[in-house]
Amino acid sequence: MDSRSRRHTASPTTSRTFGVDDRTASSPDASRQCTLLRDRLGFLNDATMAIGASLDPEKTAWGLADALVPTLADFAVVYLADALRLPHDLDANPPELFSSSRHLWQAAVTHDNHPRWEALTVKDDTWSPEPTHPVYRAMASGDPVTFSVDADIAAVLDSSSRHDLVGCSLLVVPLSVRGRKLGSAVVARHPGSPGFSEVDILTVRQLAAQTSLGVDNGYLYRARSRVGDWLQRSMLPQLPERLSSVDIAYRYVSSSHTAQVGGDWFDAIPLPGNRVALVVGDVMGHGVRSAAVMGQFRTAMQTLAAMDLPPDHVLRHLDDLAHQLGDSYLATCLYAVYDPVIHRCTIASAGHVPPVLLRQDGTTEILRTPTGAPIGLGGVAFESFEFTVADGDVLVLCTDGLVETRTRGVESGLEVLRSHLTDPQRPVEEQCRTLLQALSTPDQEDDVALLVARLRGIPSGDFAQWMLQPRPTTPGLARRLLRTTLAEWGLEEMTDLVELLATEVITNAVRYASRPIDLRLLRTDILLCEVTDDDQHRPVLRQASATDENGRGLQLVSHLSRRWGASAKTTGKVVWFELDLPEGARRGTAD
Repeated sequence: MDSRSRRHTASPTTSRTFGVDDRTASSPDASRQCTLLRDRLGFLNDATMAIGASLDPEKTAWGLADALVPTLADFAVVYLADALRLPHDLDANPPELFSSSRHLWQAAVTHDNHPRWEALTVKDDTWSPEPTHPVYRAMASGDPVTFSVDADIAAVLDSSSRHDLVGCSLLVVPLSVRGRKLGSAVVARHPGSPGFSEVDILTVRQLAAQTSLGVDNGYLYRARSRVGDWLQRSMLPQLPERLSSVDIAYRYVSSSHTAQVGGDWFDAIPLPGNRVALVVGDVMGHGVRSAAVMGQFRTAMQTLAAMDLPPDHVLRHLDDLAHQLGDSYLATCLYAVYDPVIHRCTIASAGHVPPVLLRQDGTTEILRTPTGAPIGLGGVAFESFEFTVADGDVLVLCTDGLVETRTRGVESGLEVLRSHLTDPQRPVEEQCRTLLQALSTPDQEDDVALLVARLRGIPSGDFAQWMLQPRPTTPGLARRLLRTTLAEWGLEEMTDLVELLATEVITNAVRYASRPIDLRLLRTDILLCEVTDDDQHRPVLRQASATDENGRGLQLVSHLSRRWGASAKTTGKVVWFELDLPEGARRGTAD
């Protein structure tokens, strides 16, 4: 027999304690009738409790099968629509249940271990009954089907033609709820046993109805929970282990037992010039509502970061947005921008826990940034704080849920954090894990977000910068400077392409700039070229017609570069493009 089935050893003569209702109904012994009725009601109560004890469709099916054998039958199998099995892939959409679905899944099998029941079990994972099969007939009509198996029906049920089922009593009850067909239950008794009485059929129908509700509720719960989990997980970033100039590790722990995400968030956003914005925030409150507000703030932060504004300006705009969303949108936030070229970090805080810096000599420092009011209060100015960092320094950003507990204040928690930051060479993933283990408590009441970043500067030999006057001869001068630098870096084969694309960008800058143009070339894992001018109008990619004299330069940049973009700056704009380095070229980012 199938290893997925359960076996009972009760004999056919002892398996039914009250399955002979028709014979006892005429008895003048009222006491015995009351006893049988009490036993029947007790059985229904126990079976209903077992069936409704789980929100798992498969466990619910097992509850029905186990209730039927051996009390009412010698064999029971429950078939469920295959769509009721949710995919293991969390990103997959839950399947839809259609009333016409005929693909069934054998969810539970229970019997007394007699070999004849092998003919009623399914060998494959899924099964589609033919129109002549009793299961098909019951599901199509929506009514129970019961009969004593003869040779013709046995041939339909048993393809082996051994006819071991002849003489068995068979009952098929469809499972359906709210107009949707979920499957069916098949119960059987050995030859010579009493057939299924009207009371038996009503009992199985009642249990099948309870099973249908349990299976449907379990499916809907799991499907909606799956969608909810997916939505919540989508609110948190899936950051790479390494961006252009930082190594990153992070953790998020929700304090809610019903939601995977709360009001805390973190992010690492690439900016022009190989800079990176590091963000940690904490929306006031807990649960799904805070998670929804967090999602709005995180999206707004990414949009503001793309504008390449100073950190204090970013927080100001985020505060204005919070007022537009509503009076109850409050959050603390820390926004830091790391520039690997000048080896400096700029931070602005909106009432948030200060970051901690682990330097190369093993010392730690709590960065006491000017603390503004939380986002959403308004009327308070935000200030930026700038400091110098060295290659390999580790910056730790977190929310107060990590360092603050009922018995530990924020300052004490920060000291504990500092005591576990001792080795700057330790991988950031290990640093992150150690901090979370050291500071977590069993009675955690607040969400936790932790972001650990090792800062990697760009060596001076992998960076070149020139200030050029906006003159007609500037594109030619820029080509010569780029050609010389690429030769020094051993990238001569990239010269023609870099000159072509840089010329298009610089020509546009010369046309509109009124002040010197900044040309920068950086070599890391890719080659980055940036052109900055004082004109506020960012270029727009458009399709040039056959008669247009202009508009083709950005088309070239778009088609021939790995990636390109334009970002606003407080004094103008920067247009940049990236190119892949040739195979085998030395990567310039410091280790």
